[in-house]
Amino acid sequence: MTEQPRKTAIVTGASGGIGHAVAVRLARDGFAVVVHYSGKAAKADAVAAEIAAAGGSAIAVKADVADPADVARLFKAAREAFGTVDVVVNTAGIMPLTPIAADGIAAFDHVIATNLRGTFIVLAEAAKHVAEGGRIIAFSTSVIAKSFPNYGPYIASKAGVEGLVHVLANELRGRNITVNAVAPGPVGTELFLKGKSDELIAQLAKLAPLERLGKPEEIAGTVSFLAGPDGGWVNAHVLRVNGGYA
Repeated sequence: MTEQPRKTAIVTGASGGIGHAVAVRLARDGFAVVVHYSGKAAKADAVAAEIAAAGGSAIAVKADVADPADVARLFKAAREAFGTVDVVVNTAGIMPLTPIAADGIAAFDHVIATNLRGTFIVLAEAAKHVAEGGRIIAFSTSVIAKSFPNYGPYIASKAGVEGLVHVLANELRGRNITVNAVAPGPVGTELFLKGKSDELIAQLAKLAPLERLGKPEEIAGTVSFLAGPDGGWVNAHVLRVNGGYA
């Protein structure tokens, strides 16, 4: 029997909590993984080493998702290392909290540059290079439905991401490539916990009927489904993985 070539997944933001879990899960599913990071080299190297220690293949590559040249270099590195790009998961994102006010413009511009412009650039490069039958998975958020104060820039960026997903799915008609988004509810990661009091975290954990925070591994399981054979008929959707949060 001829052994099937290993498929390749690029996971942006793979040095973070959810990205780390996604990278490890896809490696366990048999993918060679490109562990993208923007500034946390040691953490990205540790994720790649963890994958290698478990018998998988991974490389860590630095890139700014808001820079088209950097993202092109990321995809080139993936192709040079593993020969193909089959799955792209864009978990890279930031979540500064600021009210809709004049002194919040700098934070707004920053989150739009990373979350929305960055997603646009990654999706555009994925559309060029993902092989037939491949999967493109963006990240949104379930907080869109809550409209909490101070989340305006973040929610605006992720609402834009959802729009891009639906459009790209149509633009890739005929190529057998699915385009979807995962929209987590509150997940116990460094990004979510940063700047929040214990009291606020406890309140947010109680919002879902399951009355707890999600786990990065649960989000990774949803990505695994979308990237795997059972997810092949799911296209142009936003999967809200949130315990009934919204």
